[in-house]
Amino acid sequence: MSTLVKLGGTLLDAAGLRQSVSEQIAGVWKADPDLVVVHGGGKQMTRFLAEKGIESRFSGGLRVTTPDVMDGVLKVFAGSVNKELVASLSAAGCHAVGISGVDGGLTLAEQLNPELGQVGRIVAADTRLLKVLIQGGFLPVVACVAAGAGGTVYNVNADQMAVACAAALKANALIFLTDVDGVRGADGKVIPQLTAAQARQLIEEGIATGGMEAKLKAAAAALDEGVDEVRIAPGAAPRVLSQLRAGVQLGTKIRK
Repeated sequence: MSTLVKLGGTLLDAAGLRQSVSEQIAGVWKADPDLVVVHGGGKQMTRFLAEKGIESRFSGGLRVTTPDVMDGVLKVFAGSVNKELVASLSAAGCHAVGISGVDGGLTLAEQLNPELGQVGRIVAADTRLLKVLIQGGFLPVVACVAAGAGGTVYNVNADQMAVACAAALKANALIFLTDVDGVRGADGKVIPQLTAAQARQLIEEGIATGGMEAKLKAAAAALDEGVDEVRIAPGAAPRVLSQLRAGVQLGTKIRK
């Protein structure tokens, strides 16, 4: 069963939590090597920019990406965050390989909005590199950076990178490991299961906002593009991936 796991940057910021998540991923990968990891790193990026005296500005939840910010994106997302995760996965027993959407033409992006600078929207994905790595016994670890037709490099939302890769791979499952317990309803309780239509309704009613709104939009897009199911689950929960694979109800399952 092909699976794509998207890791939020919060789970990768502390060495102990990164190690725990890596060990879980290693356990899944050893049992089923048809696996791809996509990661973000927004928290680390904000800290890096602050240390450089560069203000982080957001519009619609997306980081305004000037040339100076883009330089940081490459250094942080495709650099330190990616390589620290690869090292942690390798220590846990994986043959992990760190790449980005730029490598092997994995993703093609175009500028989303001139006001956002070098923020890209993925318009195509070519997963041949991922398949070569998987078939060779490696675990691809993808940073959320993509290239445009003219060679411009773009900062891409990690959730959208995960959806693009999962859809192109025709993955059976897309798992978002986050810093929340799942999707909450109006009563504040985690909703065990949702349809794509119900997820959209939560957004329309203003119940799901901010980061969760983005996650639900990404989930609906993945389902529309052929992914069988999407999970939004707490990445810090003990044995979260093995529990999900065993059918334990954890977080929120979304199906078309």
